Amino acid sequence: KLRDELLNGEIFYSLAEAKIVIEGWRKHYNTKRPHSSLGYRPPAPEAMQWPAPPSGAASPATSTIAPGSVMH
Repeated sequence: KLRDELLNGEIFYSLAEAKIVIEGWRKHYNTKRPHSSLGYRPPAPEAMQWPAPPSGAASPATSTIAPGSVMH
């Protein structure tokens, strides 16, 4: 697919230009372009990475509620 859809139709004048164009095509192909094997739906979007919490802060997986049973 890469050769058919991109490389055969482009002339790159530098390695830096080729890297930028190919990376843009790769991101589009893997995140937005519909695929026949998926019922012509796009693949899953890229996962977001959350920024690291400040040092000393509780992680989201850490419970902020004291352990133990609660009597009502």
